Amino acid sequence: MIITLIALFLGAVVAFWISAICGGGASLIIIPVLNILLPVPVVPFALTIGTFTSSVSRIGVFRKHIYLPVFFWFVPFSLPAVWLGAYMLKYINSVYLQLAIAMFLIYNISGLFSKNGKASHTKRRSKYKTALIGFCAGFISGLTGAVGLLFNKFYLKMGLTKEQIIATRAANEVFLHLIKMALYIAMGIYSGKAFMLGLVVALASVISASTIKYILPLLSEKMFAKIAYSTMVLSGAFLLVSASLSIITANQLNLTANYSEEKYETTISWTNGHYVLEYKPNGRLEFERSVTYNDLPQHIKKHYDSLALVYEDIKLEKVYTPHKPAGYELYAFKDNRMFKFKTN
Repeated sequence: MIITLIALFLGAVVAFWISAICGGGASLIIIPVLNILLPVPVVPFALTIGTFTSSVSRIGVFRKHIYLPVFFWFVPFSLPAVWLGAYMLKYINSVYLQLAIAMFLIYNISGLFSKNGKASHTKRRSKYKTALIGFCAGFISGLTGAVGLLFNKFYLKMGLTKEQIIATRAANEVFLHLIKMALYIAMGIYSGKAFMLGLVVALASVISASTIKYILPLLSEKMFAKIAYSTMVLSGAFLLVSASLSIITANQLNLTANYSEEKYETTISWTNGHYVLEYKPNGRLEFERSVTYNDLPQHIKKHYDSLALVYEDIKLEKVYTPHKPAGYELYAFKDNRMFKFKTN
């Protein structure tokens, strides 16, 4: 366990260094690590302890660079949204949202190939757009515990300097993190282990914020923007793999392929679902999916009932064939033998 804590600490320090240099991203780097160490529902709590401490530390270091016009329109709309996101955490599996975030981050690969490498230096952005971004940031932050890198492009397009991006984002998010921690505790979405790992991440964030001020001046604005977009894409790829593996494991996804002289068959199992794509040498293609007794037409139910009197277990599949009415296959089992029945 000690080795794990040391690895998490060192990884978090590096992640927060990268976050400062790129204008965000520590959360999306740390999430996959916490996904391995903790149950998914309490990952946002552990992460929020670290990100809250990081925001406070960065405000202390870069407080003179906070861009107030964004702050005053961002925060009021983000606060009620973070409550909504934290509330929905009990009903939504955040790993699917992580998958969507990953694809959005990868989509920003176009920013790597912009000629100037830096967005236009205009700060005339719609106040209503800023309010909408604040609401979305609050909701996603409450649901996943992470948000910084996701809206990094918003700050870059406003033409803010690297110091302004770090300071303004920290000021915008410090209240979100504080409210999230209170909501997670009130809703019981926490654990002792999550609290301990959160403290490790928090300590790493303080050390990172105290040392990054010596590194940031060495980067040009163009290089800062290029690194920011690169990290968005890389973090998206990393998060995509992590979220996909979590979904595959949770839903017991299994893919198999069988080939014989009679047919080529690909089978996908997903949770309690069973799907088969079957191709035969004569060119006939069939798609089969598992169904329940309640999905059967009345005349098929009668056939099922008659078989149930004789056989120990019966599996049901609905068969789709191009240009033909859908049919059903009943697989009946008795004495370790299987009998197949087809009907329409």
